[in-house]
Amino acid sequence: MTRVELLRAVLRQAKQNGFSFRTWYETRICLPWVSLPAAVEILAAERRYYALLFSHEFAEAFWKSGVKMTYLVPPTTFTTQTRNGKIITVERRPYTRRTNRPDNWRYHLREMAAQEEPLRYIRRFVVVAEDLASTAASPAPKDSLLQTFESPEVS
Repeated sequence: MTRVELLRAVLRQAKQNGFSFRTWYETRICLPWVSLPAAVEILAAERRYYALLFSHEFAEAFWKSGVKMTYLVPPTTFTTQTRNGKIITVERRPYTRRTNRPDNWRYHLREMAAQEEPLRYIRRFVVVAEDLASTAASPAPKDSLLQTFESPEVS
């Protein structure tokens, strides 16, 4: 999935929750509206999609308040000190988290801001036909998602 395809899927989900992309685009990007595909191409070019992803209007619509969300928390590894002063490494496995806070969009904005690539973070919340087909056939390799966003394709 290319950046453009992912941005279209993300915008589709936000639109279902009441986000007006055209209005946002005209006021925030300050470019004339030509068409939806052209606007998505402009956002995908030169990482302009950051303005969309970190917009409060978009975040409130994408992570709709009061709606129960389920998402996967990735595995983490960190070091900590025990009571007796010994330093240990803790490895946490991935787990599923559910939330229905009224301001869950603020939490997700903070988490997305901490990531190197915000599209990787937001990708976890978008379900597309490609995902359903790949999980039915066989689990995808772990690095396939990384390769998706490292490719410079913008088609």
